[in-house]
Amino acid sequence: MAQSDADLIIRNGTLVDGTGAAARRADVAVKGDRIVAVEERIDSKGAREIDATGRIVTPGFVDVHTHLDAQLAWDALPTSSCWHGITSAVLGNCGVTFAPVQPGQKEFLAEMMESVEDIPRDAILDGLPWDWTTYGDYLGWLDRTPKGINVGGLVGHCALRVAAMGDRAMVEGSGNAEEIARMAEMAEEAMRSGALGISTSRTLGHKVPDGRPVPGTWAEADELLAFGDVLGKVGYGLFEGAMRLGERDDDKLTKTRHEVAMLGEISRRSGRPVSYGLVQSDRRPDLYSKVIEFNVEENANGAHLRPQTTARGIGMIYNLANRTPWDRTASWRELRKLNLADRLAALRDPARRERLVEEGKAAKLVMTYEQLFVLPDGDARYDCKPEDSLAAHAARRGVSPVEAFIELALASNGALNVNYPILNHQLSAVEEMLDMDLITLGLADAGAHVGQIMDTSQPTFLLTYWVRERQRWTLEQAIRRLTSDTADLFGFKGRGRVQVGNYADLNVIDFDAMSLPQPEYVHDLPNGAGRYIQGSTGYDYTIVNGQVFMDHGEHVGTLAGRVVRSTD
Repeated sequence: MAQSDADLIIRNGTLVDGTGAAARRADVAVKGDRIVAVEERIDSKGAREIDATGRIVTPGFVDVHTHLDAQLAWDALPTSSCWHGITSAVLGNCGVTFAPVQPGQKEFLAEMMESVEDIPRDAILDGLPWDWTTYGDYLGWLDRTPKGINVGGLVGHCALRVAAMGDRAMVEGSGNAEEIARMAEMAEEAMRSGALGISTSRTLGHKVPDGRPVPGTWAEADELLAFGDVLGKVGYGLFEGAMRLGERDDDKLTKTRHEVAMLGEISRRSGRPVSYGLVQSDRRPDLYSKVIEFNVEENANGAHLRPQTTARGIGMIYNLANRTPWDRTASWRELRKLNLADRLAALRDPARRERLVEEGKAAKLVMTYEQLFVLPDGDARYDCKPEDSLAAHAARRGVSPVEAFIELALASNGALNVNYPILNHQLSAVEEMLDMDLITLGLADAGAHVGQIMDTSQPTFLLTYWVRERQRWTLEQAIRRLTSDTADLFGFKGRGRVQVGNYADLNVIDFDAMSLPQPEYVHDLPNGAGRYIQGSTGYDYTIVNGQVFMDHGEHVGTLAGRVVRSTD
């Protein structure tokens, strides 16, 4: 290699290349946006060099389940993804997208996104230009939008249905033949413009603001199979869904079996993969394992189904800065009107504190105090040990759980976080699922549920908890799950592996120094709306398309991210 051949050389690192192969000593050279050499030792000089002695060098992580569709308009990095080694992300999951859109429909799409994904309506309407009609036009806007990471998008069934059917989109059953043909036509336009696939939502948990299920929830198989036909026609992309699993079903899971069979048929008919969310729930503990059985049956019959799950429980966060479990009571509701400093002052006021305690004790909650887990001081932990429950803290202090929350909140100056797992309650179930090559890693929901959860940090939890602490999987296995496995499934060509010719999306990581600090509630959305963010330590450098993007957790100013298209 000539001296001028490399713009960047990363030296002396331990390479974990994303394939699952054993880690090895290697230097990595980058020219422009590509990796040009991966060798045990590169003797020539680079225009810039990074000494990775004692560090691991990995591909950039590919997060396949985000809702960053709006956030990119006002947050180019985007946070919190940029702090967790993520260099590529998939938008448009769960059927909710901002395109295609017909005149007069943007308010409905924005309100639906707020209702389903907890992204403020006003931030969406004020933050986006809405200067598109087709999905291809939306991708054009993404092209023009500065961004720190690569993004690709799925086109959403909800938007397709509203654009094709107008007000009739909310009716139960499929559209008529003309309407389905129109949806398929718009879906094909999206795919030929570079959409990575087509997404839908069928879970009854996704609703529009008036409480009705989102458009397409009750569509019949003919409408969904039409999307499979589009994928088969173009010959690329995948189908993704938030499916109706275990909802309003009998003990034999008859409806769930039919749902998975329909996904199998979409895959067989299109010749394309299907990905959908799968989680464990204590409300129906064996559901996930039964769905896996159905999935295995479908794949044995020629389908390519890849359920995705999280690396930890999906949990709502309660804290003094945002919401608490007792906010339906008058005194706690009044507390929410104050800023954090005034809330802390109110907790210190004996009379007001007494009212808060009494109303909290009398409140009827959706959970027990054994189901609320205090995230310990220092690094955030999500293993939900019984001794970390709010009930256990209260018992040790000899006070009520409400009083324990107040005492802990005051002691932490308002930084206390309490986690309420709502899905993947049992880490043993997560462990079982992630042991299977069938399952891929997803559902972190970056950009969504901004005032409820913070799961964007999933890569850091996987590496610190499951690999370093539990030693449950090797570093090589975990990095493969975060890189080539997700990149290949969702069509991020030339990404997910450190090899010559691939795009130079890279992480340089101080594995021993990795940590996951507490989530924080901040007010940095348009119009001052709030959201949770969560940082990390241990990511020395994150490189996107050959340019250093993050340096020890700080953005260095470059925004080299691109739109990734299925047609690339």
